[in-house]
Amino acid sequence: MKLGINVPYADYLPREMVVAYVQEADKLGYDTVWVAEAYGWDAFTICTQLACTTQRIKIGTGIVNVFSRTPALLGQTAGSLDLISDGRFILGLGTSGHQVIEGWHGVKFERGVRRMRETIEIVRLVLKRERVSYEGEIFHLGMGLKLITHPLRDSIPIYLATLTPSGVALAGELADGWLPVFFSPQHYEKVIRPGLEKGAQRAGRPLSELSVCPIQPVVVTSDRKAGRDSTRPHLALYIGGMGSREKNYYNQLWRSYGFEDEAKHIQDLYLDRRKDEAIAAISDEMVDLVTIIGPAQECKERLEELAKVGVSEVSVALSVPGNDPLETLAALRALAPS
Repeated sequence: MKLGINVPYADYLPREMVVAYVQEADKLGYDTVWVAEAYGWDAFTICTQLACTTQRIKIGTGIVNVFSRTPALLGQTAGSLDLISDGRFILGLGTSGHQVIEGWHGVKFERGVRRMRETIEIVRLVLKRERVSYEGEIFHLGMGLKLITHPLRDSIPIYLATLTPSGVALAGELADGWLPVFFSPQHYEKVIRPGLEKGAQRAGRPLSELSVCPIQPVVVTSDRKAGRDSTRPHLALYIGGMGSREKNYYNQLWRSYGFEDEAKHIQDLYLDRRKDEAIAAISDEMVDLVTIIGPAQECKERLEELAKVGVSEVSVALSVPGNDPLETLAALRALAPS
């Protein structure tokens, strides 16, 4: 199983420290660095900086959404970054959610899975330098234009971050990799894997062709209470606040894990602006289900156990309580691939 890392899309750490952190991961043998995007740094600019300051680690968007850029522009950018990184780029795509797409970009958040399907198909045409004549349900490209530059590779790995049943099936059908959040190893086999298999069967390919790469929060600490408390606000935000009562994919995921009452309660509290109560309602059981917390050696052993349920690679969202940069760097070294 391959170990990767992700980097924050905010600026609570100086940019030079983030670059140094990724350079250290590069030297330590981590496989991929994933760069997220919401309404902080844009992912492609940061990916470019990291591609220019590292040697061997792969560079991936983890993720960019399919609403704020056209498929052709995503293909152009992927080809450019692949050339800049000397063939190390991975394109991670997702739909994001209502708040980011409508509240930030001002674009209607609708038909996300269909839009991802058409985006993947168009991006692959662009990278192959084929004439893009495409008639989809969303995109209509009839002039037959093609990319005038020459990408280093005519096929770049595409990973999807999906949670809904139709989105998970799409990953199984078309993607090279799947980037789940709030990944529960004990629920993977019965709750998630059937959807991936459905998509793979639709494409007539074995599921083994899909790399399963959870974005895995890891808190290195001997103080488990402090570790759990550091993760509760993030869980409460997504379970409670990322969407409406009628449409919150993260909330639905937790309900599929069997936390029906808890997910509803947390959402009600959060949407009623009782955020502190929503955070307090995140139980230790919920934290431990999707988060690895403990001393470095224990965290490393638990990461390795993910391979037993079919995980191919991991994007480690590494932290320490208090986010001390030197302690975080020490944790990065302690968890490094053997």
